[in-house]
Amino acid sequence: MSTISIIGSGGMATAIAGRVAKAGYTLEIVSRDPTKAQALVDTLAAGAIAGTYGAAPTGDIVILAVPYAHAVAVLADFGKALDGKVIIDITNPVAPDLSGLVTPHGSSGAQEIAKRAPAGAYVVKAFNTLFGHVLAKEAGLDAFIAADDADAKARVSTFLEHLGLRPLDVGGLHMAQSLEWLGLMMIGLAKNGAGTWDIAMKADIG
Repeated sequence: MSTISIIGSGGMATAIAGRVAKAGYTLEIVSRDPTKAQALVDTLAAGAIAGTYGAAPTGDIVILAVPYAHAVAVLADFGKALDGKVIIDITNPVAPDLSGLVTPHGSSGAQEIAKRAPAGAYVVKAFNTLFGHVLAKEAGLDAFIAADDADAKARVSTFLEHLGLRPLDVGGLHMAQSLEWLGLMMIGLAKNGAGTWDIAMKADIG
């Protein structure tokens, strides 16, 4: 299988990396803190490597697994090194008080990231409706995706299937805003109605 690069070394990066490694992909972990990148690599299957922050990632698919507040700075640090890459944006641009999204009216985190990515990169929204600890242990989860480029969307769909997830296409990148509101709704559900973070959103397709 091809190489997948993950920028980030936090909880979601760790959860995704575990599934990617088990699926048989070569995995590159990149972090501003190389010690954290290497520490995550050391927990994964043989063949995982630590990449160089700011250099061109090895993978054609690059997972941006950093908080939304840091995403723009990360894109600036990599610049044209991300040209031609499929960038999976997993962020939820949620206000600290959970009152809403912090993106401009009518836009989404994914669209803002796409504006700042190289012109030749393809941004796909995915993973933002999945909690990391659930993603790490559960099979058959639904993974909602949004993107404008059909080929990039197809490549990410195949990738998600290899991870044991069910990709569900919700439309163009403008639909990322709906997915980000869904991410916020799930946080509210976990804190209130469900009373647990061990939840996942599933579409019952008859």
